Amino acid sequence: MRLATWNINSIRARTERAVSFLERSGVDVLALQETKCKDEQFPREPFEALGYQVATVGHSQWNGVAIVSRVGIEDVEVGFPGMPTWGDPAVAEARALGATCGGVRVWSLYVPNGREVDDPHYVYKLEWLARLRDATEGWLAADPASPFALVGDWNIAPLDTDVWDPAWFAGRTHVTPAERDAFTALARAGLTEVSREHLPAEHTYTYWDYQQLRFPRNQGMRIDLTYASPALAARVTGATIVRDERKGKAPSDHVPVVLDIGDPPTS
Repeated sequence: MRLATWNINSIRARTERAVSFLERSGVDVLALQETKCKDEQFPREPFEALGYQVATVGHSQWNGVAIVSRVGIEDVEVGFPGMPTWGDPAVAEARALGATCGGVRVWSLYVPNGREVDDPHYVYKLEWLARLRDATEGWLAADPASPFALVGDWNIAPLDTDVWDPAWFAGRTHVTPAERDAFTALARAGLTEVSREHLPAEHTYTYWDYQQLRFPRNQGMRIDLTYASPALAARVTGATIVRDERKGKAPSDHVPVVLDIGDPPTS
């Protein structure tokens, strides 16, 4: 199986790019984030014409996640157990979608940004990640042999080498000790950030801001990450960051991260 994650930054604006990527890449399952549309607005037809099924959750022009699969979509779940709410009135945002695709449980995640360190959204972000860790621990306790992946835009750069200039980011979100600890808590729970094992450690970015020529200058961040359960991590044979998707006409500010997953072991 080939599994990819991509913050598409509006699926309606970039349907052709997403479809073209699937046609070229051989990806079986594509987890999308920041789709920015309601469920009924998602452009399903071009994907279905290629033989993919689509599951989505989107409530407005903000947030939104989806899973596109040509190896089946079963047991679709909107939001993970205990996922925090946000806003007034408080609602569960469209930030997490799970489905079983080709025997692998895939979660497409769009972690809250946090905005500023002194903003309530930062507290919400940390709580969201803590509840995700709790859910992960529950899944592993219930079935230690379960193959599942948590993929998406984490809005966290776990290491200093994941940003173009650590000094520039000092005091900002995405790099604070609390955010990084919340991210590594998933590793302590038993998951492996598998793309890290197959890609260069430095200057391997997945996001470049549209402003100030960040992409031509390679002033990026590595915030699109791929956690796998022990059973799935053992099957990952490679990872690729598709940097060329940041080029061309009207790209997303993120690029896809692709995992190659081997067949499960035979008993």
